[in-house]
Amino acid sequence: MPKLLLLGGTTEANALARSLAERGMNAVYSYAGRVDNPRPQPLPVRVGGFGGVDGLAEYIRDNAITHVVDATHPFAAKMSANAIAACKVADVPLAALTRPAWSPQQGDRWQHVPDIPAAVAALDGPVRRVFLAVGRMHLQDFAAQPQHHYLLRLVDEPETVPLPNADIVVSRGPFTVEGDVELMKNHGTELVVSKNAGGTGARAKLDAARTLNVPVLMIDRPSLPPRHELSSVDQLLDWLAHS
Repeated sequence: MPKLLLLGGTTEANALARSLAERGMNAVYSYAGRVDNPRPQPLPVRVGGFGGVDGLAEYIRDNAITHVVDATHPFAAKMSANAIAACKVADVPLAALTRPAWSPQQGDRWQHVPDIPAAVAALDGPVRRVFLAVGRMHLQDFAAQPQHHYLLRLVDEPETVPLPNADIVVSRGPFTVEGDVELMKNHGTELVVSKNAGGTGARAKLDAARTLNVPVLMIDRPSLPPRHELSSVDQLLDWLAHS
C-alpha cells in the first residue's frame, strides 16, 4: 500500500484527507504550524517545518513515503519549491492539488501587482480605508504604509499588530457575499487588497467588492518550477492509483 505525505492547510487538503481516511489509506497530514488552532484531521498529523529541501527529503526516506501531495496555499511558494526539489532528491512522485486562480468578472475593478512589495508600493498616497486580506504573515510589510486605516480579518487573534490604525476581525471562512458586503459597509472599505488564492472559501470579498463598486488590488500568484498539477480530489485519487 502506498504511504502518502499530504502537505496541507487548505480546504482542498482537508477534502482529500477525508477521502483518504474513508478509503483507509496510509497517509500523514502535515501542517506548517502557522495557525494556532488548526482543524482536526481524520489522519495522523504532524506540525512544523521540515528544515528545507534536505530535511524534507530525509523525512520522506525515513518514513517510507511513496507519494507526496502538495495541497498547500498557492502562495506557499517556498514550501512548494522545496517539495519539488525534495521529491526529486528522494525519487518519489509529487502531485499538486491546486485551485484555479480567480479571474475578473464584468464590473470588477482590479489592479494587478506581481508580489507583496509591489502591493505595498501601490498603497503609497493619501489615507484610505483598506481591507487588507493577505494573512498575518505579511502585516509587517504593510507597516511601510501606516497612514491607512486597515481592516484585518485573521484566523487567530494576533499577539501584536504592526499597523497603528487597524480593526481586527477574528474569523475562519468560508465567508458569504452578504456577510462581506455588510462587513465592508460597516468599515467604510475603499480598497480591498487580496492575494489571488483562488477557490470558493475566500472569494466572497471579491464579489462583495464588485457589489459595492470597490476597487481591488490583486496580488498575482508566485511562479514555481514545473510540476504535475491536478484540480480535484478525484483526479488526485486516480493519480495515486496509477503512479
